[in-house]
Amino acid sequence: MTKKKVLIILYYWPPAGGPGVQRWLKFVKYLPEFNIEPIVYCPSNPNYPIIDKSLKDEIPNGITVISQPIQEPYRFAKLLSKKSYKSISSGVIPKRKRQSLVERLMLFVRGNFFVPDARKNWVNPSVAFLSDYINKNVIDTIITTGPPHSLHLIGLHLKQSLNIKWVADFRDPWTTIGYHKSLKLMNFAKKKHIQLEQKVLNTVDEIIVTSNHTKNEFSLKSKQPIKVITNGYDNNSVAINSKDDKFTISHIGSLLSERNPLVLWEVLSELVSENQLFANAFQLSFIGVVSDSIINTVKSFGLINHLNILGYVNHDKAIEFQKKSQLLLLIEIDSEDTKAIIPGKLFEYMISETPIIAVGPKDSDVETIITESNTGSYFLYSEKEKLKIKVLSYFEDFKNGPLKSNPVGLQKYSRRNLTEKLSDILHQLYS
Repeated sequence: MTKKKVLIILYYWPPAGGPGVQRWLKFVKYLPEFNIEPIVYCPSNPNYPIIDKSLKDEIPNGITVISQPIQEPYRFAKLLSKKSYKSISSGVIPKRKRQSLVERLMLFVRGNFFVPDARKNWVNPSVAFLSDYINKNVIDTIITTGPPHSLHLIGLHLKQSLNIKWVADFRDPWTTIGYHKSLKLMNFAKKKHIQLEQKVLNTVDEIIVTSNHTKNEFSLKSKQPIKVITNGYDNNSVAINSKDDKFTISHIGSLLSERNPLVLWEVLSELVSENQLFANAFQLSFIGVVSDSIINTVKSFGLINHLNILGYVNHDKAIEFQKKSQLLLLIEIDSEDTKAIIPGKLFEYMISETPIIAVGPKDSDVETIITESNTGSYFLYSEKEKLKIKVLSYFEDFKNGPLKSNPVGLQKYSRRNLTEKLSDILHQLYS
Protein backbone atom coordinates (compact mmCIF):
# COMPACT_ATOMS: atom_id res chain seq x y z
CA MET A 1 0.00 0.00 0.00
CA THR A 2 1.33 3.45 -0.95
CA LYS A 3 2.10 5.66 2.01
CA LYS A 4 0.13 8.89 2.35
CA LYS A 5 2.29 12.01 2.30
CA VAL A 6 1.78 14.52 5.12
CA LEU A 7 3.52 17.89 5.16
CA ILE A 8 4.22 19.06 8.73
CA ILE A 9 4.75 22.81 9.03
CA LEU A 10 6.60 23.67 12.23
CA TYR A 11 9.03 26.13 13.75
CA TYR A 12 10.79 24.07 16.44
CA TRP A 13 12.98 21.31 15.04
CA PRO A 14 16.43 20.04 16.07
CA PRO A 15 18.78 21.58 17.02
CA ALA A 16 16.08 23.50 18.92
CA GLY A 17 15.93 22.48 22.57
CA GLY A 18 13.05 22.57 25.00
CA PRO A 19 9.64 20.85 25.01
CA GLY A 20 8.31 22.44 21.81
CA VAL A 21 10.47 20.25 19.60
CA GLN A 22 9.76 16.90 21.27
CA ARG A 23 6.12 16.44 20.25
CA TRP A 24 6.62 16.44 16.49
CA LEU A 25 10.05 14.87 16.55
CA LYS A 26 8.38 11.81 18.08
CA PHE A 27 5.33 11.90 15.79
CA VAL A 28 7.68 11.96 12.80
CA LYS A 29 9.59 9.02 14.27
CA TYR A 30 6.53 6.75 14.47
CA LEU A 31 4.23 7.90 11.63
CA PRO A 32 5.89 5.66 8.99
CA GLU A 33 4.81 2.63 11.06
CA PHE A 34 1.21 3.63 10.34
CA ASN A 35 1.61 3.97 6.56
CA ILE A 36 2.17 7.74 6.59
CA GLU A 37 5.21 9.49 5.13
CA PRO A 38 5.98 12.68 7.07
CA ILE A 39 7.69 15.60 5.32
CA VAL A 40 8.95 18.33 7.63
CA TYR A 41 9.00 22.02 6.70
CA CYS A 42 10.93 24.32 9.05
CA PRO A 43 13.02 27.53 8.94
CA SER A 44 16.53 27.25 7.54
CA ASN A 45 17.93 30.01 9.79
CA PRO A 46 15.81 30.00 12.97
CA ASN A 47 16.60 32.05 16.03
CA TYR A 48 16.11 29.36 18.67
CA PRO A 49 16.53 30.62 22.25
CA ILE A 50 17.55 27.13 23.44
CA ILE A 51 19.82 24.75 21.53
CA ASP A 52 20.16 21.01 22.12
CA LYS A 53 22.35 19.52 19.40
CA SER A 54 21.88 16.02 20.80
CA LEU A 55 18.31 15.99 19.49
CA LYS A 56 19.62 15.97 15.90
CA ASP A 57 20.63 12.36 16.52
CA GLU A 58 16.95 11.50 17.09
CA ILE A 59 15.81 12.60 13.62
CA PRO A 60 14.86 9.35 11.85
CA ASN A 61 16.94 8.33 8.86
CA GLY A 62 15.32 8.95 5.50
CA ILE A 63 12.95 11.70 6.65
CA THR A 64 12.54 14.53 4.13
CA VAL A 65 13.18 17.94 5.69
CA ILE A 66 12.68 21.05 3.56
CA SER A 67 13.30 24.61 4.71
CA GLN A 68 13.16 28.25 3.79
CA PRO A 69 14.76 31.34 5.40
CA ILE A 70 12.87 33.31 8.01
CA GLN A 71 13.22 36.96 9.03
CA GLU A 72 12.83 37.38 12.77
CA PRO A 73 12.73 40.64 14.74
CA TYR A 74 14.45 38.98 17.71
CA ARG A 75 17.72 39.38 15.82
CA PHE A 76 17.31 43.16 16.04
CA ALA A 77 16.05 43.00 19.62
CA LYS A 78 19.37 41.44 20.56
CA LEU A 79 21.07 44.69 19.56
CA LEU A 80 19.04 46.60 22.18
CA SER A 81 19.68 44.22 25.05
CA LYS A 82 21.21 40.78 24.70
CA LYS A 83 20.04 39.69 28.16
CA SER A 84 16.45 40.90 27.69
CA TYR A 85 16.29 39.38 24.21
CA LYS A 86 17.42 35.98 25.47
CA SER A 87 15.06 36.07 28.44
CA ILE A 88 11.93 37.16 26.57
CA SER A 89 12.51 34.95 23.53
CA SER A 90 12.83 32.00 25.96
CA GLY A 91 9.45 32.88 27.44
CA VAL A 92 10.83 34.25 30.71
CA ILE A 93 9.03 37.60 31.00
CA PRO A 94 9.98 39.68 34.04
CA LYS A 95 7.21 40.84 36.37
CA ARG A 96 5.78 44.20 35.31
CA LYS A 97 7.26 46.19 38.19
CA ARG A 98 10.74 44.76 37.49
CA GLN A 99 10.75 45.36 33.74
CA SER A 100 13.33 47.77 32.39
CA LEU A 101 12.41 50.44 29.86
CA VAL A 102 13.95 48.34 27.09
CA GLU A 103 11.97 45.27 28.18
CA ARG A 104 8.70 47.23 28.27
CA LEU A 105 9.43 48.56 24.80
CA MET A 106 10.27 45.11 23.46
CA LEU A 107 7.07 43.61 24.86
CA PHE A 108 4.92 46.44 23.48
CA VAL A 109 6.43 46.13 20.00
CA ARG A 110 6.22 42.33 20.07
CA GLY A 111 2.56 42.43 21.17
CA ASN A 112 1.21 45.10 18.84
CA PHE A 113 3.40 45.14 15.74
CA PHE A 114 3.76 41.37 15.35
CA VAL A 115 0.30 39.79 15.43
CA PRO A 116 -0.07 36.92 16.03
CA ASP A 117 3.63 36.59 16.85
CA ALA A 118 7.17 37.43 15.86
CA ARG A 119 7.28 34.80 13.08
CA LYS A 120 4.48 36.39 11.05
CA ASN A 121 6.89 37.48 8.29
CA TRP A 122 7.47 33.82 7.42
CA VAL A 123 3.83 33.31 6.37
CA ASN A 124 3.76 34.74 2.83
CA PRO A 125 7.14 33.34 1.66
CA SER A 126 6.16 29.93 3.04
CA VAL A 127 2.79 29.94 1.29
CA ALA A 128 4.45 30.77 -2.04
CA PHE A 129 7.12 28.08 -1.63
CA LEU A 130 4.80 25.37 -0.30
CA SER A 131 2.07 25.92 -2.88
CA ASP A 132 4.51 24.91 -5.59
CA TYR A 133 6.01 22.08 -3.50
CA ILE A 134 2.60 20.57 -2.68
CA ASN A 135 1.50 20.53 -6.32
CA LYS A 136 4.74 18.95 -7.51
CA ASN A 137 4.94 16.29 -4.79
CA VAL A 138 1.30 15.20 -4.49
CA ILE A 139 0.89 15.98 -0.79
CA ASP A 140 -2.31 14.57 0.75
CA THR A 141 -2.56 16.62 3.94
CA ILE A 142 -0.84 19.48 5.75
CA ILE A 143 -0.40 19.87 9.49
CA THR A 144 0.46 23.10 11.24
CA THR A 145 1.55 23.20 14.87
CA GLY A 146 1.77 26.19 17.18
CA PRO A 147 2.84 28.18 19.00
CA PRO A 148 4.02 30.12 17.17
CA HIS A 149 0.42 30.41 15.99
CA SER A 150 1.43 32.36 12.88
CA LEU A 151 2.17 28.93 11.38
CA HIS A 152 -1.56 28.23 11.37
CA LEU A 153 -1.91 31.18 8.99
CA ILE A 154 0.30 29.30 6.53
CA GLY A 155 -2.17 26.43 6.75
CA LEU A 156 -5.11 28.81 6.37
CA HIS A 157 -3.77 30.30 3.12
CA LEU A 158 -2.85 26.89 1.69
CA LYS A 159 -6.29 25.54 2.54
CA GLN A 160 -7.99 28.48 0.88
CA SER A 161 -5.87 28.38 -2.29
CA LEU A 162 -5.38 24.62 -2.76
CA ASN A 163 -8.38 23.17 -0.88
CA ILE A 164 -6.02 20.62 0.69
CA LYS A 165 -6.87 18.71 3.87
CA TRP A 166 -5.56 20.60 6.89
CA VAL A 167 -5.01 19.65 10.54
CA ALA A 168 -4.10 22.32 13.12
CA ASP A 169 -2.26 21.17 16.25
CA PHE A 170 -2.40 23.51 19.26
CA ARG A 171 0.27 22.67 21.80
CA ASP A 172 -1.03 25.65 23.80
CA PRO A 173 -4.18 27.79 23.53
CA TRP A 174 -4.11 30.95 21.41
CA THR A 175 -5.93 34.01 22.78
CA THR A 176 -6.11 32.65 26.32
CA ILE A 177 -2.44 31.69 26.61
CA GLY A 178 -1.00 33.12 29.82
CA TYR A 179 1.73 35.35 28.41
CA HIS A 180 -0.72 37.43 26.33
CA LYS A 181 -1.41 39.44 29.46
CA SER A 182 2.25 40.44 29.56
CA LEU A 183 2.40 41.68 25.97
CA LYS A 184 0.70 45.06 26.57
CA LEU A 185 -1.82 44.38 23.78
CA MET A 186 -3.83 47.34 22.55
CA ASN A 187 -7.49 46.83 21.61
CA PHE A 188 -6.80 46.52 17.88
CA ALA A 189 -4.21 43.79 18.54
CA LYS A 190 -6.57 41.88 20.84
CA LYS A 191 -9.30 42.02 18.18
CA LYS A 192 -6.87 40.88 15.50
CA HIS A 193 -5.88 37.84 17.55
CA ILE A 194 -9.54 36.91 18.07
CA GLN A 195 -10.33 37.34 14.36
CA LEU A 196 -7.38 35.21 13.26
CA GLU A 197 -8.11 32.52 15.83
CA GLN A 198 -11.77 32.36 14.70
CA LYS A 199 -10.79 32.11 11.05
CA VAL A 200 -8.32 29.29 11.69
CA LEU A 201 -10.64 27.33 13.98
CA ASN A 202 -13.53 27.50 11.53
CA THR A 203 -11.59 26.78 8.32
CA VAL A 204 -9.42 23.86 9.39
CA ASP A 205 -10.62 20.29 8.75
CA GLU A 206 -9.51 18.91 12.13
CA ILE A 207 -8.26 20.47 15.36
CA ILE A 208 -5.87 18.70 17.73
CA VAL A 209 -5.27 19.99 21.27
CA THR A 210 -3.20 18.70 24.17
CA SER A 211 -5.75 19.02 26.99
CA ASN A 212 -9.45 18.65 27.71
CA HIS A 213 -9.67 22.23 28.95
CA THR A 214 -8.47 23.53 25.58
CA LYS A 215 -10.92 21.23 23.80
CA ASN A 216 -13.77 22.66 25.87
CA GLU A 217 -12.61 26.21 25.11
CA PHE A 218 -12.32 25.63 21.36
CA SER A 219 -15.64 23.76 21.17
CA LEU A 220 -17.34 27.05 22.05
CA LYS A 221 -15.53 28.76 19.17
CA SER A 222 -15.71 26.15 16.40
CA LYS A 223 -17.93 23.35 15.15
CA GLN A 224 -14.99 21.54 13.53
CA PRO A 225 -13.90 18.16 14.97
CA ILE A 226 -11.57 18.47 17.97
CA LYS A 227 -9.40 15.63 19.26
CA VAL A 228 -7.20 15.53 22.36
CA ILE A 229 -3.72 14.08 21.86
CA THR A 230 -1.59 14.88 24.88
CA ASN A 231 2.16 15.03 24.91
CA GLY A 232 3.82 11.86 26.09
CA TYR A 233 6.97 9.90 26.78
CA ASP A 234 9.31 7.81 24.69
CA ASN A 235 11.44 4.94 25.90
CA ASN A 236 14.99 5.98 26.72
CA SER A 237 18.23 4.20 27.51
CA VAL A 238 19.43 6.63 30.19
CA ALA A 239 20.60 4.68 33.25
CA ILE A 240 21.82 5.84 36.66
CA ASN A 241 23.96 4.03 39.19
CA SER A 242 22.02 5.34 42.17
CA LYS A 243 19.74 8.10 43.42
CA ASP A 244 21.17 11.26 45.00
CA ASP A 245 22.42 10.87 48.56
CA LYS A 246 20.78 14.18 49.41
CA PHE A 247 17.04 14.80 49.71
CA THR A 248 17.08 16.48 46.30
CA ILE A 249 13.95 18.24 45.09
CA SER A 250 14.44 19.21 41.43
CA HIS A 251 12.63 21.38 38.94
CA ILE A 252 13.61 20.51 35.38
CA GLY A 253 12.75 22.87 32.53
CA SER A 254 11.87 26.54 32.20
CA LEU A 255 10.66 28.28 35.34
CA LEU A 256 8.98 31.54 34.34
CA SER A 257 8.56 34.62 36.51
CA GLU A 258 4.89 33.99 37.31
CA ARG A 259 5.52 30.36 38.28
CA ASN A 260 6.70 31.40 41.69
CA PRO A 261 4.87 29.44 44.43
CA LEU A 262 5.63 31.36 47.60
CA VAL A 263 3.76 28.69 49.55
CA LEU A 264 6.35 26.08 48.52
CA TRP A 265 9.38 28.22 49.33
CA GLU A 266 7.76 29.06 52.69
CA VAL A 267 7.20 25.38 53.47
CA LEU A 268 10.79 24.48 52.60
CA SER A 269 12.13 27.42 54.61
CA GLU A 270 10.15 26.36 57.67
CA LEU A 271 11.28 22.76 57.41
CA VAL A 272 14.91 23.87 57.15
CA SER A 273 14.49 26.02 60.28
CA GLU A 274 12.54 23.47 62.30
CA ASN A 275 14.24 20.20 61.38
CA GLN A 276 18.03 19.97 61.47
CA LEU A 277 18.08 16.56 59.79
CA PHE A 278 16.01 17.99 56.95
CA ALA A 279 18.31 21.01 56.70
CA ASN A 280 21.39 18.78 56.49
CA ALA A 281 19.94 16.60 53.73
CA PHE A 282 17.87 19.03 51.65
CA GLN A 283 18.92 20.36 48.23
CA LEU A 284 16.78 22.35 45.79
CA SER A 285 17.99 21.95 42.19
CA PHE A 286 16.96 24.09 39.22
CA ILE A 287 17.83 22.51 35.86
CA GLY A 288 16.86 24.72 32.92
CA VAL A 289 16.12 28.38 32.22
CA VAL A 290 14.99 30.07 35.44
CA SER A 291 13.78 33.63 35.96
CA ASP A 292 16.02 35.85 38.10
CA SER A 293 12.96 36.88 40.12
CA ILE A 294 12.36 33.28 41.19
CA ILE A 295 15.99 32.78 42.19
CA ASN A 296 15.87 36.01 44.21
CA THR A 297 12.62 34.93 45.89
CA VAL A 298 14.06 31.55 46.86
CA LYS A 299 17.12 33.30 48.31
CA SER A 300 14.87 35.67 50.27
CA PHE A 301 13.42 32.65 52.08
CA GLY A 302 16.88 31.77 53.36
CA LEU A 303 17.39 28.82 51.03
CA ILE A 304 20.52 30.03 49.25
CA ASN A 305 22.76 27.41 50.91
CA HIS A 306 20.45 24.68 49.66
CA LEU A 307 20.10 26.00 46.10
CA ASN A 308 21.81 24.25 43.20
CA ILE A 309 21.41 26.12 39.86
CA LEU A 310 22.58 24.02 36.92
CA GLY A 311 21.12 25.87 33.91
CA TYR A 312 20.04 24.25 30.65
CA VAL A 313 21.23 20.70 29.94
CA ASN A 314 20.62 18.42 26.97
CA HIS A 315 17.68 16.05 26.91
CA ASP A 316 19.49 12.91 28.06
CA LYS A 317 21.07 14.79 30.95
CA ALA A 318 17.63 16.12 31.96
CA ILE A 319 16.31 12.55 32.07
CA GLU A 320 19.28 11.57 34.22
CA PHE A 321 18.44 14.31 36.73
CA GLN A 322 14.80 13.17 36.76
CA LYS A 323 15.85 9.67 37.72
CA LYS A 324 18.52 10.71 40.26
CA SER A 325 16.34 13.20 42.18
CA GLN A 326 14.25 12.19 45.19
CA LEU A 327 11.32 14.46 44.25
CA LEU A 328 10.39 16.36 41.08
CA LEU A 329 8.68 19.75 41.07
CA LEU A 330 5.95 20.71 38.63
CA ILE A 331 4.77 24.29 39.02
CA GLU A 332 2.04 26.16 37.16
CA ILE A 333 0.67 29.67 37.54
CA ASP A 334 -2.37 29.89 39.81
CA SER A 335 -4.77 31.07 37.12
CA GLU A 336 -7.91 29.98 35.28
CA ASP A 337 -5.93 30.31 32.04
CA THR A 338 -3.37 27.68 33.04
CA LYS A 339 -5.76 24.83 33.84
CA ALA A 340 -5.34 23.69 30.23
CA ILE A 341 -1.54 23.66 30.31
CA ILE A 342 0.04 20.21 30.53
CA PRO A 343 3.83 20.61 30.39
CA GLY A 344 5.50 18.06 28.15
CA LYS A 345 7.95 17.18 30.91
CA LEU A 346 5.11 15.80 33.05
CA PHE A 347 5.09 12.55 31.07
CA GLU A 348 8.84 12.07 31.34
CA TYR A 349 8.55 12.84 35.05
CA MET A 350 5.92 10.10 35.27
CA ILE A 351 8.10 7.34 33.80
CA SER A 352 11.18 8.36 35.82
CA GLU A 353 9.64 6.59 38.85
CA THR A 354 10.49 9.67 40.89
CA PRO A 355 7.52 11.06 42.86
CA ILE A 356 6.12 14.40 41.68
CA ILE A 357 5.08 17.35 43.80
CA ALA A 358 2.89 19.66 41.71
CA VAL A 359 1.54 23.08 42.66
CA GLY A 360 -1.08 24.73 40.47
CA PRO A 361 -4.69 25.86 39.98
CA LYS A 362 -7.73 23.90 41.09
CA ASP A 363 -9.27 21.34 38.69
CA SER A 364 -6.38 21.42 36.22
CA ASP A 365 -5.71 18.67 33.68
CA VAL A 366 -2.35 18.09 35.35
CA GLU A 367 -4.08 17.31 38.65
CA THR A 368 -6.25 14.71 36.94
CA ILE A 369 -3.33 13.00 35.22
CA ILE A 370 -1.11 12.86 38.32
CA THR A 371 -3.95 11.51 40.45
CA GLU A 372 -5.06 8.86 37.92
CA SER A 373 -1.49 7.69 37.26
CA ASN A 374 -0.48 7.54 40.94
CA THR A 375 2.73 9.43 40.17
CA GLY A 376 2.74 12.06 42.88
CA SER A 377 0.79 14.67 44.81
CA TYR A 378 -0.97 17.84 43.64
CA PHE A 379 -1.49 20.93 45.78
CA LEU A 380 -3.27 24.24 45.43
CA TYR A 381 -1.48 27.46 46.33
CA SER A 382 -3.73 27.71 49.41
CA GLU A 383 -2.83 24.28 50.80
CA LYS A 384 0.28 25.15 52.78
CA GLU A 385 -0.23 22.73 55.69
CA LYS A 386 -1.11 19.79 53.45
CA LEU A 387 1.98 20.52 51.33
CA LYS A 388 4.22 20.77 54.39
CA ILE A 389 2.94 17.49 55.81
CA LYS A 390 3.50 15.73 52.49
CA VAL A 391 7.06 17.01 52.00
CA LEU A 392 7.91 15.96 55.56
CA SER A 393 6.31 12.57 54.92
CA TYR A 394 8.46 12.11 51.82
CA PHE A 395 11.51 13.07 53.87
CA GLU A 396 10.69 10.47 56.53
CA ASP A 397 10.40 7.84 53.79
CA PHE A 398 13.69 9.04 52.29
CA LYS A 399 15.51 8.29 55.55
CA ASN A 400 14.67 4.63 54.96
CA GLY A 401 15.91 4.60 51.37
CA PRO A 402 15.55 6.31 47.96
CA LEU A 403 12.06 7.48 47.01
CA LYS A 404 10.21 5.73 44.22
CA SER A 405 6.75 6.14 42.70
CA ASN A 406 4.49 3.30 41.59
CA PRO A 407 2.78 4.56 38.44
CA VAL A 408 -0.24 2.92 36.80
CA GLY A 409 -1.79 3.21 33.34
CA LEU A 410 1.06 5.05 31.64
CA GLN A 411 1.04 3.10 28.38
CA LYS A 412 -1.62 5.32 26.81
CA TYR A 413 0.87 8.20 27.02
CA SER A 414 3.62 6.45 25.06
CA ARG A 415 4.68 8.38 21.97
CA ARG A 416 3.94 5.40 19.73
CA ASN A 417 0.36 5.02 21.02
CA LEU A 418 -0.22 8.75 20.69
CA THR A 419 1.09 8.65 17.11
CA GLU A 420 -1.38 5.87 16.35
CA LYS A 421 -4.19 8.22 17.45
CA LEU A 422 -2.80 10.86 15.11
CA SER A 423 -2.59 8.38 12.24
CA ASP A 424 -6.24 7.41 12.76
CA ILE A 425 -7.23 11.06 12.31
CA LEU A 426 -5.15 11.38 9.15
CA HIS A 427 -6.45 8.17 7.58
CA GLN A 428 -10.04 9.24 8.30
CA LEU A 429 -9.40 12.48 6.40
CA TYR A 430 -8.31 10.48 3.37
CA SER A 431 -11.36 8.19 3.34
